[in-house]
Amino acid sequence: MSATAQKETLDFQAEVSQVLNLVIRSLYSNKEIFLRELVSNASDAAEKLRFEALSNDALYEEDPNLKIRISVDAEAKTVTIEDNGIGMSRTEVGETIGTIASSGTKKFLQNLSGDQAKDSALIGQFGVGFYSAFIVADRVVLETRRAGMNADEGVRWESAGEGSYTIENIDKPSRGTKITLHLREDEVEFADKWRLRNIINKFSDHIAMSVEMLSDPTPEFDEDGKEKPSDKKPEWEQVNTGTALWMRNKSDVSDEEYQEFYKHISHDFEDAMTWAHNRVEGSHEYTTLLYVPSKAPFDLWDREQRHGVKLYVRRVFIMDEAEKLMPHYLRFVKGVVDSDDLPLNVSREILQADKKIDSIRSGNVKRVLGMLEKLAKDDAEKYQSFWNQFGNVLKEGPGEDFANKEKIGGLLRFASTKSDSKDQDVSFDAYIERMAEKQDKIYYITADTLSAAKNSPHLEVFKKKDIEVLLLTDRVDEWFVSHFTEYKGKKLQSVAKGALDLGELEDKADKEKAEKAAKDNKGLLERVKNALGEQVKESRVSTRLTDSPACLVVDDYEMSQNLARVLKQMGQDAPMPVPVIELNLEHPLLKRMDAEADEDKFNDLAQVIFDQALLAEGGQLEDPASFVHRLNRLLLELQ
Repeated sequence: MSATAQKETLDFQAEVSQVLNLVIRSLYSNKEIFLRELVSNASDAAEKLRFEALSNDALYEEDPNLKIRISVDAEAKTVTIEDNGIGMSRTEVGETIGTIASSGTKKFLQNLSGDQAKDSALIGQFGVGFYSAFIVADRVVLETRRAGMNADEGVRWESAGEGSYTIENIDKPSRGTKITLHLREDEVEFADKWRLRNIINKFSDHIAMSVEMLSDPTPEFDEDGKEKPSDKKPEWEQVNTGTALWMRNKSDVSDEEYQEFYKHISHDFEDAMTWAHNRVEGSHEYTTLLYVPSKAPFDLWDREQRHGVKLYVRRVFIMDEAEKLMPHYLRFVKGVVDSDDLPLNVSREILQADKKIDSIRSGNVKRVLGMLEKLAKDDAEKYQSFWNQFGNVLKEGPGEDFANKEKIGGLLRFASTKSDSKDQDVSFDAYIERMAEKQDKIYYITADTLSAAKNSPHLEVFKKKDIEVLLLTDRVDEWFVSHFTEYKGKKLQSVAKGALDLGELEDKADKEKAEKAAKDNKGLLERVKNALGEQVKESRVSTRLTDSPACLVVDDYEMSQNLARVLKQMGQDAPMPVPVIELNLEHPLLKRMDAEADEDKFNDLAQVIFDQALLAEGGQLEDPASFVHRLNRLLLELQ
């Protein structure tokens, strides 16, 4: 089949067309970015070739010197970026170029706010890379051939960035990718090689391979000072330093260089929040450069999405997203790990078993947690910004990393009954500093929302005694407290589980009063239990209520009502725990019930109290209509 016969014109996905328009509109003010993105993609392609060639050096095709070449044609108004990296097959072009963020495009569009600055930042999280070319070009031509394939299996992709693109087979003797940008009329400033050199020096100087441009021959002059005619042709010269930034001394690297390198490896448009650059010497020698982003990526919660840092061995790229070098709860960390003594033929299986990898991983965790501790100590506002983006991820840590449980605990933040802010800004250490003199537990409550937690009847006695309670309202919190039960010798205690035990904070007189009330009202407690039947495990006098007539609690080691609801929302068939109903016998409603001789009316009152207690803690009624009918019936009887 001829190359011409294989030419196809295909439509972009509807979502892709919208994204392209948005890229052009929202990133227009930062249009220099296009060159950084295309050079970064070329660098990635070269690194992938290095890795695959470790097991098949024939992929080099007698051209082992990896490089990126950039050229301009002022007359034609074009800019060309060419690399001799891994290249792409026709299938890969269709899958990669014809689809933008395929797993998250719809989510991307749903998150668009209409605000140019916010949308621009969002685009950066989606790594649209290649499509930034359309910021300055009205037509883009991509020619590529995958290393190891035949010359006649080259591919040409072309688009004006509107509704469609063409793809066809071509002859391409050399491997790699060549991208030609046909500049818009108002963007011809980029057809200036000196302008492009400045952009490369600004954004891509750190790339660990040669970025080349054609140099003008050095002019020669005669005795009269006139320039001699010359037949010398322009030569390719390296315009970047080509030195891996992470191998340079920290003192020689500016903050601006660190930030540009972060953008290179992460394809993020925003600066990193903080970073750590370390050289480890000893039995295992390696260098790390680790970054904490400013914003969470769109796929942070996508289980199928791989995360991790880049692994190099003696400056040779081995693996992208090396998950074994960083635990899952630190998946937001970006960066580079370069080891001096790992075998070059390292594979995923070896990574899983190699003790050196375990040592590097442990060191990485120590540095990231240390970096976050320093940030929390030195800049509370900045750390709060970090927490708002990545706090839920960090809460996964105690369940994954037992060795660093205490250190992670010190980094956690929560909402609190002592804070007027909606932000999660209270640490365990701050809570402990404010604890009452004889308090020996850290009290918390879990709920679906902050309002439900703040207004829970379970908090009434704690408010009366001025005891602080942490308000846990994230989905991950139930899982978190099941793995994190103690901090600095202080046990974590749910205020909605088990019989209330305030230890030495408990008023003996109140306790004795409750015990006497239980004996004196044994008949009422039994009537309530009989009225509710199997809905409750038992009914008992409450010591935690001051204003509400009743609340529901579960035993210490049972699944909480909130966790059961969360699991149900996730599609898991979790059995709802049978609660205990605690009654405030001082409440007028309970006194009214005690005097009620009509058992049907008593049963209605008991059921309404139970349903109200369930609603108060964020639960859902199985039969809302019956609740309404029962309540209406009781209200009518008041007339």
